[in-house]
Amino acid sequence: MSDARVVFHVDMDAFFVSVEELLDPSLKGKAVIVGGRPDQRGVVSAASYEARKFGVHSAMPLRTAYRLCPHAIFLEGRPRLYRRYSQKVYEVLCAFSPRVEMASVDEAYLDMTGTERLHGPPLRAAHLLHEAVRERTGLNCSIGIAASRLVAKVASDQAKPNGILWVLPGCEARWLGPLEVRKIPGVGRVTEQRLHALGIHKVGDLARFDEAFLEAHFGKWGLALAGKARGEDAGAWFDGEIGVAELPKSVGHEHTFDEDTTDQEKLEATLARLAEMVGRRLREHGLYARTVQLKLRDHCFRTITRTRRLDHATQIDMELIACGRDLFRRNWDGAPVRLLGLQASSLAPHPGQLDLLGAERARKWRQALSAADQVRDRFGEDAVSLAAGLRGSFRERVHETPVALPGKQPNGGKT
Repeated sequence: MSDARVVFHVDMDAFFVSVEELLDPSLKGKAVIVGGRPDQRGVVSAASYEARKFGVHSAMPLRTAYRLCPHAIFLEGRPRLYRRYSQKVYEVLCAFSPRVEMASVDEAYLDMTGTERLHGPPLRAAHLLHEAVRERTGLNCSIGIAASRLVAKVASDQAKPNGILWVLPGCEARWLGPLEVRKIPGVGRVTEQRLHALGIHKVGDLARFDEAFLEAHFGKWGLALAGKARGEDAGAWFDGEIGVAELPKSVGHEHTFDEDTTDQEKLEATLARLAEMVGRRLREHGLYARTVQLKLRDHCFRTITRTRRLDHATQIDMELIACGRDLFRRNWDGAPVRLLGLQASSLAPHPGQLDLLGAERARKWRQALSAADQVRDRFGEDAVSLAAGLRGSFRERVHETPVALPGKQPNGGKT
C-alpha cells in the first residue's frame, strides 16, 4: 500500500456561502445563494445546503433558483474576499505536500505519495489536513483519497459535506460502477443524454463497452470515457502531473447583459473591459496571443464567432481592444445583444520580432500595465481601468476562473 500513488482532492464545502457566513453568522442555517440578484441573468455560484434542499445547485440560472427558493437570501458575492481565503487554504495545503495544484479558487489536488513518514497513512493524513484547514480558516472541506486524480475528485464529491472518503487501490472500477455516468467529471448534460440513448446509465454500464465502440460514437472522448470508467486519469482536466504548471491553450472572458442592448457605446465599452481582463490573464501567465476571437450572441440566441490573426503576438490591452472592436463593428448587424465574449489563443511565451519603435512602445505599455496589475492585486479588479472600458464596467463573476489564483504566480511585466 505504501508504494501506491496517493492523491488528495480537497473541495471546500459551499465555499462562497461559508465565507459569507464567517463574516455574517446570522446567515447560518438559512437558504443562501451567492452569484447575484434573483432578477439577473447570471448563474448560481454557490448555494447553502438549506437552499439545495429546494433543488438549487451551482450553475443554475439565478431566476430559476428564485422560483425554486424565493425565500433565499441572494448575495452578489465578493471575489476578492474569496481569493483571500483561498490563499489561506493554499498555505495549509503546502504544509502537507510540496506538490499542490489549485484547480480553482475552492478546490485543489495534492500528491501525497511518499509523505507517510511525515503525516502517517493516507486516512490519518487526511484527518490532520481536514482539522488544519478548519483551524486556519474556520471553513469545512471534503477530501477524496485515491490513486488517481479522477477518482479522488469523485470521492470528495461523494464525501460531502465535511467528510473524507478513501477509495483503496484496485477498487476503483468496482466503486465507480454503481454511480450515475454524470458523476464522471467532464460528462455534461449533452453527453449524458447521448450515453443514455445507448443504454449507458451507470459508470459500470460504460465499463462494459469496448473502446472501439465508444470511439466510434464519441471519437477520442470515447477513449477517455473508457479510461475514466476504470478510474484512470484519462483525457482533459487530468493530463499532466500535480503541481507542474501547464500553460493554458487559450484565455477568454464573456459577459451576459442583464437586458439585451443595442447601445453601441455600452457594447464597445464592455468589449474593452473584457479585453482588459484577457490581457491581465495573459500577463499573469507571461504569454502573448497571436489570435483574437469575438463571440456575439443576440436576443434570438443566434451566436457568431469571428477570428483574426494579428501581425504580432500581444498581451497589451489596447491592441486587444482595437482588434475586438473592429471585429465587432464588422459583424454586428444592429440586433439587440445578449452576450459578448473575447478570447485570445495561439499563445506563446514571447511576442516575436518587432521593429525598434514598436518594441519600445510595447515595453512601455507592459510596464504601465504591470503597475496597474499590482494595484488590482492590492485593491481589487475595479481599482484601475482604461477609459475605453469605464462605461462597460460590470461585476466580476464569482464563478469565473480568477486572476491571482493561489499558486499561480503572476508573470506580468516580464519581457
